Amino acid sequence: MEGESSWISHYLDDISKDNGEFDTFSELSDDSNKEAVVSVDLILPDDLLERILAYLPIASIFRAGSVCKRWHEIVSSRRFLWNFSQVLSQKPWYFMFTSSDEPVGYAYDPILRKWYSIDLPCIQTPSWIISSSCGLVCFMDNDSRSELYICNPITRLCKKIEEPPGLIFSDYSALAISVNRTLRNYTISIVKSKQVPGNFFQWDLSIHIYESETMMWMTSLTEVLTGWRGGDESVICGGVLYFLIYSTGVGTSENRHGLITYNLTSCSAPLIRSFIPVPGPLTCGRLMNLREKLVMVGGIGKQDRPDIIKGIGIWELNGRDWHEVAKMPHKYFQGFGEFDDVFASSGTDDLIYIQSYGAPALLVFDMNLKQWKWSQKCPVSKKFPLQLFTGFCFEPRLEIAP
Repeated sequence: MEGESSWISHYLDDISKDNGEFDTFSELSDDSNKEAVVSVDLILPDDLLERILAYLPIASIFRAGSVCKRWHEIVSSRRFLWNFSQVLSQKPWYFMFTSSDEPVGYAYDPILRKWYSIDLPCIQTPSWIISSSCGLVCFMDNDSRSELYICNPITRLCKKIEEPPGLIFSDYSALAISVNRTLRNYTISIVKSKQVPGNFFQWDLSIHIYESETMMWMTSLTEVLTGWRGGDESVICGGVLYFLIYSTGVGTSENRHGLITYNLTSCSAPLIRSFIPVPGPLTCGRLMNLREKLVMVGGIGKQDRPDIIKGIGIWELNGRDWHEVAKMPHKYFQGFGEFDDVFASSGTDDLIYIQSYGAPALLVFDMNLKQWKWSQKCPVSKKFPLQLFTGFCFEPRLEIAP
């Protein structure tokens, strides 16, 4: 299909000696305008060529490895991975699930504006809870919330995480992961929420933290919230855990959502003291870490009917105040067709992706340029009325391992 490329696996032998099988991919493209290899390649030393190739987009690196034996050896070397790690970031890709039952789909590359068919390891259904950071993606099952994996979708290296503590069958769970790009370690947080038996207004809430250095879980807080419950939206920015809480009926419609901040170092309590109101009535909110800044994409509800969406806004948190970054122009909002009051949105670096659950259309917002742009058309179209689409974004990296 137009715009779609597929991947084929092969091994990087020099790396697999220490890391086990290191599956990577090279692009099979039908591009007819293949460029000739320039003669300057013959005079470039390996170290300079490594640095040049490290700045290519991920898909181009895989293609470069197929050019000749010399280039293949370069992109397979440990030194190349080190050079690649010095590149601050790759533009985040967006993986779109195209089935409600199977974890299959396509990943969108915003640099080359192409969709790739890739297989995700570990995950069993698209309904699993997902969080990503700096090349790693964390999957947690949505039933018992006790099965947890972390993987690199590009290299397909995957690791199962020890079962988290706390309630096995919580009513709501919010998953977040934060990777330290320098030290290569990571922190995983799970916020669990369960209704107190016989009391709709009180909810047990607990925060559980996993550190990759110790490979151990710690339950850092347990608390009872009155009038509020936890949900499924959380993110870690600058050592602070942020998560949304939802009104259980106490208060006005203006306060259907709220934000809680929890410092992972000082572990402050009680939580409600850190409550930050959201900017107006929202139908839903999506939290994301963009360059260690907390950003929220929210569905703007009508004043008289806050459960009905009339637009989408983007806000950045400065201290305890929300700063409006942008509102989606009406022509893009209409471009989705029918838009539910809840939707999928995730982002990292400078890009935010927004997707309706009811269609494969994908909208990209650039925080630097303040520019809205549709992605290339996804290779899959809607086949039946109740077909759902969702997805997540991740940064494509070669050097990060679980």
